[in-house]
Amino acid sequence: MFRLALSGDQRRLRDHGRGNLGDEGTGHGSVRGEVPRGRFHGPRLRPQAVRDERWHAAIECAATLPDVDPDRIALWGFSLAGGHVFRVAADHPRLACAIAQTPLVDGRAVAPHALRSMTPGAALRLFGRGVADALGSLLGRPPLLVPTAGARGSVASLTTPDALDGDHALDPGRRHTGWEQTVAARIVLRLGGYRPGRHASRIRCPLLVVVCDQDRSALPAPALRAAGEAPAAEVVHLTGRHYAPFLESHEQAVAAELSFLEKHLAPRVP
Repeated sequence: MFRLALSGDQRRLRDHGRGNLGDEGTGHGSVRGEVPRGRFHGPRLRPQAVRDERWHAAIECAATLPDVDPDRIALWGFSLAGGHVFRVAADHPRLACAIAQTPLVDGRAVAPHALRSMTPGAALRLFGRGVADALGSLLGRPPLLVPTAGARGSVASLTTPDALDGDHALDPGRRHTGWEQTVAARIVLRLGGYRPGRHASRIRCPLLVVVCDQDRSALPAPALRAAGEAPAAEVVHLTGRHYAPFLESHEQAVAAELSFLEKHLAPRVP
Protein backbone atom coordinates (compact mmCIF):
# COMPACT_ATOMS: atom_id res chain seq x y z
CA MET A 1 0.00 0.00 0.00
CA PHE A 2 2.66 2.54 0.96
CA ARG A 3 4.44 2.01 -2.35
CA LEU A 4 1.90 4.58 -3.58
CA ALA A 5 3.23 7.32 -1.33
CA LEU A 6 6.83 6.24 -0.94
CA SER A 7 8.06 5.75 -4.49
CA GLY A 8 9.50 9.27 -4.61
CA ASP A 9 11.07 8.92 -1.19
CA GLN A 10 12.61 5.62 -2.20
CA ARG A 11 14.34 7.39 -5.08
CA ARG A 12 15.63 10.01 -2.67
CA LEU A 13 16.99 7.29 -0.41
CA ARG A 14 18.78 5.73 -3.37
CA ASP A 15 20.19 9.14 -4.25
CA HIS A 16 21.70 9.20 -0.75
CA GLY A 17 23.17 5.74 -1.17
CA ARG A 18 20.46 3.98 0.86
CA GLY A 19 18.84 0.89 -0.57
CA ASN A 20 15.33 -0.02 0.54
CA LEU A 21 13.28 -3.17 0.79
CA GLY A 22 9.55 -2.87 1.42
CA ASP A 23 7.05 -5.35 2.84
CA GLU A 24 3.61 -4.47 1.50
CA GLY A 25 1.96 -7.17 3.55
CA THR A 26 -0.15 -10.07 2.38
CA GLY A 27 -2.85 -8.88 0.04
CA HIS A 28 -1.31 -5.46 -0.62
CA GLY A 29 0.29 -4.35 -3.86
CA SER A 30 1.74 -7.28 -5.75
CA VAL A 31 1.85 -9.62 -2.74
CA ARG A 32 -0.27 -12.75 -3.00
CA GLY A 33 -1.85 -14.46 -0.04
CA GLU A 34 -5.03 -15.31 1.77
CA VAL A 35 -5.99 -11.68 2.49
CA PRO A 36 -7.90 -10.09 -0.43
CA ARG A 37 -5.95 -7.49 -2.34
CA GLY A 38 -5.94 -4.06 -0.71
CA ARG A 39 -7.84 -5.20 2.39
CA PHE A 40 -6.39 -5.22 5.87
CA HIS A 41 -7.62 -7.61 8.52
CA GLY A 42 -6.23 -5.79 11.54
CA PRO A 43 -3.97 -6.46 14.50
CA ARG A 44 -4.17 -9.87 16.14
CA LEU A 45 -6.45 -11.20 13.44
CA ARG A 46 -3.54 -13.28 12.29
CA PRO A 47 -1.22 -14.81 14.91
CA GLN A 48 1.33 -12.31 16.20
CA ALA A 49 4.12 -14.75 15.44
CA VAL A 50 3.13 -14.81 11.77
CA ARG A 51 3.32 -11.03 11.44
CA ASP A 52 6.60 -10.89 13.34
CA GLU A 53 8.00 -13.61 11.10
CA ARG A 54 7.30 -11.52 7.99
CA TRP A 55 9.14 -8.50 9.35
CA HIS A 56 12.10 -10.50 10.66
CA ALA A 57 12.27 -12.39 7.37
CA ALA A 58 12.44 -9.07 5.51
CA ILE A 59 15.32 -7.92 7.74
CA GLU A 60 17.18 -11.19 7.26
CA CYS A 61 16.57 -11.03 3.51
CA ALA A 62 18.00 -7.51 3.36
CA ALA A 63 21.10 -8.71 5.20
CA THR A 64 21.82 -11.21 2.41
CA LEU A 65 21.49 -8.78 -0.50
CA PRO A 66 24.58 -7.73 -2.47
CA ASP A 67 26.27 -4.53 -1.28
CA VAL A 68 24.27 -4.51 1.96
CA ASP A 69 26.09 -4.32 5.28
CA PRO A 70 24.05 -6.51 7.66
CA ASP A 71 25.09 -4.28 10.56
CA ARG A 72 23.70 -1.15 8.88
CA ILE A 73 20.02 -2.03 8.44
CA ALA A 74 17.26 0.35 9.52
CA LEU A 75 13.54 -0.23 10.03
CA TRP A 76 10.81 2.26 9.03
CA GLY A 77 7.08 2.21 9.56
CA PHE A 78 4.12 4.60 9.44
CA SER A 79 0.91 4.71 11.49
CA LEU A 80 -0.08 1.14 12.44
CA ALA A 81 3.17 -0.18 10.97
CA GLY A 82 4.97 2.59 12.85
CA GLY A 83 3.65 1.07 16.04
CA HIS A 84 4.83 -2.36 14.99
CA VAL A 85 8.33 -0.92 14.58
CA PHE A 86 8.48 -0.83 18.38
CA ARG A 87 7.86 -4.55 18.76
CA VAL A 88 10.13 -5.67 15.94
CA ALA A 89 12.98 -3.36 16.93
CA ALA A 90 12.75 -4.66 20.49
CA ASP A 91 13.08 -8.24 19.23
CA HIS A 92 15.82 -7.56 16.68
CA PRO A 93 18.94 -6.15 18.44
CA ARG A 94 21.04 -6.25 15.27
CA LEU A 95 19.19 -3.28 13.74
CA ALA A 96 21.32 -0.18 13.32
CA CYS A 97 18.35 2.13 13.91
CA ALA A 98 14.58 2.44 13.45
CA ILE A 99 12.08 5.14 12.50
CA ALA A 100 8.46 5.23 13.66
CA GLN A 101 6.49 7.89 11.79
CA THR A 102 3.22 9.05 13.41
CA PRO A 103 2.99 5.62 15.06
CA LEU A 104 -0.07 4.04 16.59
CA VAL A 105 1.50 2.70 19.77
CA ASP A 106 -1.44 2.35 22.17
CA GLY A 107 -4.82 1.25 20.92
CA ARG A 108 -6.28 1.53 24.41
CA ALA A 109 -5.45 5.24 24.51
CA VAL A 110 -6.62 5.89 20.95
CA ALA A 111 -9.88 3.92 21.03
CA PRO A 112 -11.90 6.35 23.21
CA HIS A 113 -10.94 9.27 20.96
CA ALA A 114 -11.88 7.27 17.86
CA LEU A 115 -15.27 6.47 19.40
CA ARG A 116 -15.91 10.12 20.23
CA SER A 117 -15.28 10.91 16.57
CA MET A 118 -18.22 8.66 15.59
CA THR A 119 -21.93 9.36 15.95
CA PRO A 120 -23.64 6.93 18.36
CA GLY A 121 -25.64 5.33 15.56
CA ALA A 122 -22.61 4.80 13.34
CA ALA A 123 -20.62 3.36 16.26
CA LEU A 124 -23.39 0.87 17.04
CA ARG A 125 -23.63 -0.23 13.41
CA LEU A 126 -19.85 -0.55 13.15
CA PHE A 127 -19.59 -2.69 16.28
CA GLY A 128 -22.51 -4.78 15.09
CA ARG A 129 -20.68 -5.48 11.86
CA GLY A 130 -17.51 -6.20 13.84
CA VAL A 131 -19.28 -8.84 15.89
CA ALA A 132 -20.90 -10.34 12.80
CA ASP A 133 -17.55 -10.43 11.03
CA ALA A 134 -15.81 -12.07 14.00
CA LEU A 135 -18.51 -14.73 14.29
CA GLY A 136 -18.47 -15.28 10.54
CA SER A 137 -14.71 -15.85 10.61
CA LEU A 138 -15.25 -18.75 13.02
CA LEU A 139 -17.47 -20.34 10.37
CA GLY A 140 -14.96 -19.75 7.60
CA ARG A 141 -16.91 -16.96 5.94
CA PRO A 142 -15.21 -14.18 3.96
CA PRO A 143 -14.47 -10.96 5.85
CA LEU A 144 -17.26 -8.43 6.27
CA LEU A 145 -15.62 -5.25 5.04
CA VAL A 146 -16.03 -1.59 5.97
CA PRO A 147 -14.26 1.48 4.56
CA THR A 148 -10.89 2.28 6.12
CA ALA A 149 -11.88 5.92 6.62
CA GLY A 150 -15.04 7.95 6.32
CA ALA A 151 -16.79 11.14 7.30
CA ARG A 152 -18.34 11.46 10.75
CA GLY A 153 -21.66 9.64 10.73
CA SER A 154 -20.58 7.02 8.20
CA VAL A 155 -19.87 3.39 9.09
CA ALA A 156 -16.08 3.24 8.72
CA SER A 157 -13.20 2.03 10.84
CA LEU A 158 -11.96 5.58 11.38
CA THR A 159 -13.89 8.84 11.21
CA THR A 160 -11.44 11.15 12.99
CA PRO A 161 -11.05 14.64 11.48
CA ASP A 162 -7.89 13.67 9.58
CA ALA A 163 -8.91 10.16 8.53
CA LEU A 164 -9.92 11.21 5.03
CA ASP A 165 -6.53 12.84 4.39
CA GLY A 166 -5.08 9.43 3.58
CA ASP A 167 -6.42 9.16 0.04
CA HIS A 168 -4.80 12.42 -1.04
CA ALA A 169 -1.62 11.74 0.95
CA LEU A 170 -0.93 8.21 -0.25
CA ASP A 171 -2.29 8.40 -3.79
CA PRO A 172 -2.22 12.11 -4.70
CA GLY A 173 -2.79 11.59 -8.40
CA ARG A 174 -5.53 9.00 -7.87
CA ARG A 175 -3.74 6.80 -10.38
CA HIS A 176 -4.25 3.55 -8.45
CA THR A 177 -7.92 2.94 -9.14
CA GLY A 178 -7.71 -0.68 -8.00
CA TRP A 179 -6.66 0.21 -4.46
CA GLU A 180 -9.48 -1.02 -2.22
CA GLN A 181 -9.44 1.01 0.99
CA THR A 182 -11.34 -1.42 3.19
CA VAL A 183 -10.72 -3.37 6.38
CA ALA A 184 -12.33 -6.34 8.03
CA ALA A 185 -14.96 -4.99 10.43
CA ARG A 186 -13.65 -7.16 13.28
CA ILE A 187 -10.67 -4.80 13.64
CA VAL A 188 -12.84 -2.57 15.87
CA LEU A 189 -12.98 -5.37 18.46
CA ARG A 190 -9.20 -5.69 18.55
CA LEU A 191 -7.86 -2.16 18.46
CA GLY A 192 -7.78 -1.70 22.23
CA GLY A 193 -5.47 -4.68 22.62
CA TYR A 194 -2.91 -3.41 20.12
CA ARG A 195 -0.27 -1.78 22.35
CA PRO A 196 3.20 -2.17 20.78
CA GLY A 197 4.51 0.86 22.66
CA ARG A 198 4.85 -1.39 25.71
CA HIS A 199 7.98 -2.83 24.09
CA ALA A 200 9.76 0.54 23.95
CA SER A 201 11.98 -0.10 26.96
CA ARG A 202 13.50 -3.16 25.25
CA ILE A 203 14.61 -1.27 22.13
CA ARG A 204 18.39 -0.96 22.14
CA CYS A 205 19.00 0.62 18.74
CA PRO A 206 18.60 4.36 18.11
CA LEU A 207 14.92 5.15 17.50
CA LEU A 208 13.47 8.20 15.77
CA VAL A 209 9.83 8.90 16.61
CA VAL A 210 8.16 11.42 14.29
CA VAL A 211 5.00 12.91 15.77
CA CYS A 212 2.55 15.38 14.28
CA ASP A 213 1.29 17.76 16.91
CA GLN A 214 -2.24 17.95 15.46
CA ASP A 215 -2.56 14.20 14.79
CA ARG A 216 -6.16 13.22 15.54
CA SER A 217 -5.87 9.56 14.51
CA ALA A 218 -2.86 8.00 16.28
CA LEU A 219 -2.53 10.97 18.69
CA PRO A 220 0.89 12.43 19.63
CA ALA A 221 0.76 11.88 23.42
CA PRO A 222 0.96 8.03 23.40
CA ALA A 223 3.88 8.15 20.94
CA LEU A 224 5.71 10.67 23.12
CA ARG A 225 5.20 8.49 26.20
CA ALA A 226 6.53 5.43 24.36
CA ALA A 227 9.52 7.39 23.06
CA GLY A 228 10.29 8.38 26.64
CA GLU A 229 10.57 4.70 27.56
CA ALA A 230 13.04 3.85 24.79
CA PRO A 231 16.68 4.16 25.94
CA ALA A 232 17.99 5.78 22.74
CA ALA A 233 14.99 7.61 21.29
CA GLU A 234 14.91 10.93 19.50
CA VAL A 235 11.69 12.84 18.82
CA VAL A 236 10.88 15.12 15.91
CA HIS A 237 7.76 17.29 16.09
CA LEU A 238 5.99 18.28 12.88
CA THR A 239 3.13 20.67 12.38
CA GLY A 240 0.04 19.05 10.95
CA ARG A 241 -2.29 16.11 11.23
CA HIS A 242 -1.74 12.36 10.87
CA TYR A 243 -0.74 12.40 7.20
CA ALA A 244 1.26 15.65 7.33
CA PRO A 245 4.59 13.81 6.66
CA PHE A 246 3.21 13.07 3.19
CA LEU A 247 1.59 16.49 2.73
CA GLU A 248 2.48 19.93 4.09
CA SER A 249 5.33 18.70 6.34
CA HIS A 250 6.77 16.29 3.80
CA GLU A 251 10.09 18.05 3.25
CA GLN A 252 10.70 18.47 6.98
CA ALA A 253 9.94 14.79 7.59
CA VAL A 254 12.25 13.62 4.82
CA ALA A 255 15.05 15.92 5.96
CA ALA A 256 14.81 14.74 9.57
CA GLU A 257 14.69 11.08 8.63
CA LEU A 258 17.57 11.31 6.16
CA SER A 259 19.67 13.14 8.75
CA PHE A 260 18.91 10.41 11.30
CA LEU A 261 19.84 7.68 8.82
CA GLU A 262 23.04 9.46 7.81
CA LYS A 263 24.09 9.62 11.45
CA HIS A 264 23.34 6.03 12.37
CA LEU A 265 24.10 4.25 9.09
CA ALA A 266 27.46 5.87 8.51
CA PRO A 267 30.27 3.37 7.88
CA ARG A 268 32.06 2.43 11.05
CA VAL A 269 35.63 3.62 11.33
CA PRO A 270 37.99 0.70 12.18
